[in-house]
Amino acid sequence: MNAPVVIRPAASADLSGVVEIERASFSDPWSLTAFRSALREERINFHVALSGGSIAGYAISWCVVDEAELANLAVMPSLRGQRIGAALLDRAMADARQAGCVVMHLEVRESNAAARALYESHGFGMVGRRKRYYREPIEDALILRARLVE
Repeated sequence: MNAPVVIRPAASADLSGVVEIERASFSDPWSLTAFRSALREERINFHVALSGGSIAGYAISWCVVDEAELANLAVMPSLRGQRIGAALLDRAMADARQAGCVVMHLEVRESNAAARALYESHGFGMVGRRKRYYREPIEDALILRARLVE
């Protein structure tokens, strides 16, 4: 049986676990400095998922006027498939709605079928493409958007 997942705001003590997940998840990871900056920025929503008391995943998003951006979401590879990413995405979308945003955007690697399935299950659809957006390996990003209010 899976441990219950708790979503809470990130804290400085969480950053080593966040960086570990980031490095295990992405070929061009954010730096510790980038995560520290995100943690200090008041307008950024930075949450972690805890499973069994350990950092299992994280999400970073923000709103500008009435549009939200999901900048980063990742789950520890060994814990994927347990709906942790879905819980983090739910929280990011709820935060955006609460801030008055009407849409949320994100970029996803074209080959990342698992992430695309997660986003599609939450109402995201493709609205564009960024050619050669990812560097290692070079790949297009799909721009996805979901309406947050009807």
